[in-house]
Amino acid sequence: QVQLVESGGGLVQPGGSLRLSCAASGSIFRINAMGWYRQAPGAQRELVATFTSDGITNYADSVKGRFTISRDNAKNTVYLQMNSLKPEDTAVYYCNARVLSYRSAINDYWGQGTQVTVSS
Repeated sequence: QVQLVESGGGLVQPGGSLRLSCAASGSIFRINAMGWYRQAPGAQRELVATFTSDGITNYADSVKGRFTISRDNAKNTVYLQMNSLKPEDTAVYYCNARVLSYRSAINDYWGQGTQVTVSS
């Protein structure tokens, strides 16, 4: 089993910044992909930014140039630096990890979600 623990959400004014963190722990042989998704009220969950195991990053067009995903492989942790936040960034942000276990099984895991609210 794998656990994802998120932190760093909160309330911020438009134009402000927040940094999210997500640490994975448990039965992890290798993390194939890890990143962030978000879900606003009444909307579907959408990709924000992700890392592949090769280090390739993928960003939603709406966050390019404002958000930066980074990682610490030794700690199985990813970060999301969010700058120039807009009200439309308001959502619950979920960490996701696609993990290869020691039993050669690949599974997707989700964090509990952290609320990000951008409002004046």
